[in-house]
Amino acid sequence: MELLEKITTLLEDKKAIDLKTLNIIEQSTLADYFVIASGTSNTHIKALADNVEVELKKEDLYPNKIEGYNTEWILMDYGDVVVHIFTEKERQNYDLEELYARNK
Repeated sequence: MELLEKITTLLEDKKAIDLKTLNIIEQSTLADYFVIASGTSNTHIKALADNVEVELKKEDLYPNKIEGYNTEWILMDYGDVVVHIFTEKERQNYDLEELYARNK
């Protein structure tokens, strides 16, 4: 999927930590894919989210919604792809990878 590849590349460009994609097509009607990444600080996760948003807008791709911008977890809903950007502490706390692995 082209959007998924663009998002992962944009996150890699800004040094996202432990970048993962989860195929959730069979598990959820919310999206087809989750992209999960960590940043080193609140400032870093904002920079990651900003890079995704700014670069995709250049291609007329806009998020349906962005949540948590001033917290330790930013969610960006691009329809078929939902991006979760966490501080490392919050990522461990929510552990989405394990949650979706259990529900397969």
